[in-house]
Amino acid sequence: MSNSLNKEQIINLLPHREPMLLIDELINIKKLFSATAIVNVRKDSFFVQGHFPGNPVMPGVLQVEAMAQCGGILVMSQIDDPWNYETLFVKIDKVKFKRKVVPGDTLVFKLDLIAPVRRGMVAMKASAYVRNQQVAEGELMAQIIKVRNDERVKSEHSS
Repeated sequence: MSNSLNKEQIINLLPHREPMLLIDELINIKKLFSATAIVNVRKDSFFVQGHFPGNPVMPGVLQVEAMAQCGGILVMSQIDDPWNYETLFVKIDKVKFKRKVVPGDTLVFKLDLIAPVRRGMVAMKASAYVRNQQVAEGELMAQIIKVRNDERVKSEHSS
């Protein structure tokens, strides 16, 4: 597997689709250890018009969702048939927001595994940066579950 992934390759690993696919690019992955991803916060991002008009801020819950997607990519990139699995949140802990994130910012997310994957459970430490300044951090736990999507994937890849 390549050390970086573009949006199209990310779509093959995660079930998320626009507008909820937040990760634009995965720029570094260390097998079963860490991942670094990029989210470009654009003026036309779906949340800008309503949060807050005239003074837009990226919602913290979407920052946490982007952290989780980065973690999902880290996990799914290790699986031979990722379309047959999903990662679901089971715990969000110690989340702190340190600076606001606004349109024009490029968020860099770094996720590190806290412990080895055990019984389908993944614990990760997440940090988010804008211009090398930390804007958010937290700990996430997800469960890897098997879902049978072979038919969906076959039809998507045959068109």
